[in-house]
Amino acid sequence: MDQLNAKKINAAQIKLRIAARALGRAGLVHAFGHCSMRLSEDTFLVCAPEPLATIRPNEPGTLVKVSGSLPEGVLGEVRIHQQIYARNPAAGAVCRIMPANVMTLSTFRATAKPRHGLAAYFGASTPLWDDPRLLRNDEAAIKLSEQMGDSPAIVMRGNGAVVTGETLEQAVAYSWFLEDAARVEIQARNLGVKDADGLLSDQEIVDRQVMTGRVFERMWRYLTDGDEELQALAEYCLLEKVDI
Repeated sequence: MDQLNAKKINAAQIKLRIAARALGRAGLVHAFGHCSMRLSEDTFLVCAPEPLATIRPNEPGTLVKVSGSLPEGVLGEVRIHQQIYARNPAAGAVCRIMPANVMTLSTFRATAKPRHGLAAYFGASTPLWDDPRLLRNDEAAIKLSEQMGDSPAIVMRGNGAVVTGETLEQAVAYSWFLEDAARVEIQARNLGVKDADGLLSDQEIVDRQVMTGRVFERMWRYLTDGDEELQALAEYCLLEKVDI
């Protein structure tokens, strides 16, 4: 590891902890869940195997190879991250989340429909992994990543969801968007709205998948505001001239 890589890893450790705690504060995970970010074509950093909201400053994540066995102490489902990174070159981060409304819909094999702007980021429908069991073998992880394809999310029946993005900021934002889409879906169903009523058209979906205007930067700021390591990350990146 040269000095530049060491600096990048140090900055990534801080940023990943910030993301983990943001997911926890937002109620997108509880005791279970994990997140990671890609550092190179063949290596990613996964957070400590602890409840995300409780991860402390200086509690390090683990470097994991995209191919090969998981390092000792890394959670078994991190093989999902491996397979997504292996099959999706655009994936820069992965969040394994347990949001309440997404979970509720998934128990009767439903995912949110594109009824509002944030749901549009997931297209006409979000894939459903129709298996509530813990995913702890490579064969299942491969099948899940293949079913996910280039979708930013896949919902797991009775078992939360997996979300990816080109950046960590994007993956965290998509995690929040997915849960908000599920909230709207449940409220719409409670009002008696039929499945096809009020859905965005194909063109409206495309038009609402806005990537400009600092959409993800603003969501990141909203979810991470007040985190105890934000200033430390900014100071480290400035001092060491690291862009992460």
